Amino acid sequence: MDTFWHTLPRPFFALAPMEDVTDAAFRRLIAAHAAPHVPRVFYTEFTSADGLLLAPEKGRAKLLKKLLFSGAERPIVAQLFTAVPEHMARAAKLVAELGFDGVDINMGCPDRAIEKSGCGAAMIRTPALAREMIGAAKQGGLPVSVKTRLGYNADELESWLPELLVEKPSAIALHARTRKEMSLVPARWERVKRAVELRDELGSDAVIIGNGDVTGLADARAKVAETGCDGVMLGRAAFGNPWLFADRKDEPSPRERLEALARHLELFDELLGDSVNFAVMKKHFKAYVSGWHDAKELRVRLMETVSVADAQRLLHKAA
Repeated sequence: MDTFWHTLPRPFFALAPMEDVTDAAFRRLIAAHAAPHVPRVFYTEFTSADGLLLAPEKGRAKLLKKLLFSGAERPIVAQLFTAVPEHMARAAKLVAELGFDGVDINMGCPDRAIEKSGCGAAMIRTPALAREMIGAAKQGGLPVSVKTRLGYNADELESWLPELLVEKPSAIALHARTRKEMSLVPARWERVKRAVELRDELGSDAVIIGNGDVTGLADARAKVAETGCDGVMLGRAAFGNPWLFADRKDEPSPRERLEALARHLELFDELLGDSVNFAVMKKHFKAYVSGWHDAKELRVRLMETVSVADAQRLLHKAA
């Protein structure tokens, strides 16, 4: 079945879901800087389907903040996690009602707390449940994708990928490491190439997205040429880089970086300030403020700020 995944120009580029990083504020900033000719897909931070359904009103309201998005981010995919198929089905319907273009199932997160409930990378160890989860997500009526890894303790691509493809997901994003490897070894992009081959051998039309150690669009295009994958997901390359999809050939100036950070702070305050701790923004300071004389001094002072207004005043003085 054709979905937006199948009509995207090739190659396309995806913003990885990163907790407390690719939130509504940062996604909106990246979308504002994106070049019109660069085909891209945005993912939300991973969101608990259990929480969306079962959390008290205040907790649910906070989770829904993860699912804020603007039209400039389309196509946009909501990433969910749960180990309960019924919860996945109900949350997928909610995501459809919110206007998302797709739903993604997190089957790759190595966080111990997530795995303890059978979610994230732990799903690799329960392929029957993983398959059931894809079927449940489809009940929401949106295209379903999966983000996963090569395997749990060892590379299980040859058996794990076919399990997923049987359920006919629209897309699979493959982080080219195992759960055990975390990000401690280089991503093995030859395995992304093998995933494309397996997909073709099995007669699947699932879109294959490679992920791992991608430094920017030029590198992503090289990875596509090398592996034959349909798209590439970028994660850490986004830090301090709202120009991720701008296709720039030059480096942003210090002034541009500080202006971008100021706008990032504005959006954070506007969209998330009433529900998300300001400390989340501090994850971004080092990436924005580095690489020029006196940058370290400014960065140290930014890390001492206690509010958006406090940080904005400091940036205004530095401008």
